[in-house]
Amino acid sequence: MNLTLDRQSVLEVLRPVEDPELRKSLVELNMIRQIEIDTQGNVNFTLVLTTPACPLREFIVEDCTKAVKQIPGVQAVNIEVTAETPQAKNSLPDRQGIEGVKNIIAISSGKGGVGKSTVAVNVAVALAQTGAKVGLIDADIYGPNAPTMLGLDSAKVMVQERGGQEVLEPAFNHGVKLVSMGFLIEKDQPVVWRGPMLNGVIRQFLYQVDWGELDYLIVDMPPGTGDAQLTLTQAVPMVGAIIVTTPQNVALLDSRKGLKMFEQMGVPVLGIVENMSYFIPPDLPDRQYDIFGSGGGAKTSEELGISLLGCIPLEMSLREGGDSGLPIVVSNPESASAKALVEVAKAIAAKISVAVLAG
Repeated sequence: MNLTLDRQSVLEVLRPVEDPELRKSLVELNMIRQIEIDTQGNVNFTLVLTTPACPLREFIVEDCTKAVKQIPGVQAVNIEVTAETPQAKNSLPDRQGIEGVKNIIAISSGKGGVGKSTVAVNVAVALAQTGAKVGLIDADIYGPNAPTMLGLDSAKVMVQERGGQEVLEPAFNHGVKLVSMGFLIEKDQPVVWRGPMLNGVIRQFLYQVDWGELDYLIVDMPPGTGDAQLTLTQAVPMVGAIIVTTPQNVALLDSRKGLKMFEQMGVPVLGIVENMSYFIPPDLPDRQYDIFGSGGGAKTSEELGISLLGCIPLEMSLREGGDSGLPIVVSNPESASAKALVEVAKAIAAKISVAVLAG
């Protein structure tokens, strides 16, 4: 193929380069934009990814650079990388989307005590660190822990009147907008509510909050498969759900029930996250102990045919970060737990892009 250094040739050599997750041409996906070529043979263009948290960003840039350098006369290739998160399509007319919110994701567990909220908070912050616009609904009405984990224990949520309706202004920290039952009750006050009251506050968190423009709205679901879970899955079009479990059999059995609930409600399960995969003692960082067993998440994901998005080790700093209001991806980003959580966040973002653009 005879190539001359012009815009059309740049597009032609880039046409075979695919997004590894979507397995489609970058050119066909309109991810190559604003091609400019100067008189010295420098080729400049913009690569528009489907998420700021793209886990394969460097590989795509490398493939693009190699492709363009095939053209005679190219001196240098300069690629500006940006992202436009695609919006999930609402194929279910009985579910009402949220204005300005592109993708709603549930993070759930079959039982309590598996670290679901820790995963939800750190994934939200990790996505925000990439430049994504992120919101978090702490829908665990009976045990709202997200304000503590995000350092917002003393935050006051403002209520404004708009169009005859009360609208909540979410709290904000570490790049994440948050609403939680923890902002609406006294610190030690128990929530003794039946289904209809739960349904009301959950719908308020969805539709009466000034979320603004969000790439991702993460819902930290209550454990189990009760009224609150049904209200959430029936109200909004969710792009998918993530199941958090530990390696032990009891947690895995309960996680299967949660997975089946989402399937029955027409919400795709994007994958499993195995939390507390092993313990790393602070004084022996090279050791790991399988205190909750091992391999359970991998076995379950294989049996059910869904992805294992990551395995997160248990470290003292992970618990300390949750208690102090500094998520570990902020307080100790070089730790094994933080690195694993960042990879989980990237994997979730990639799964969402595939679900939206392949749907």
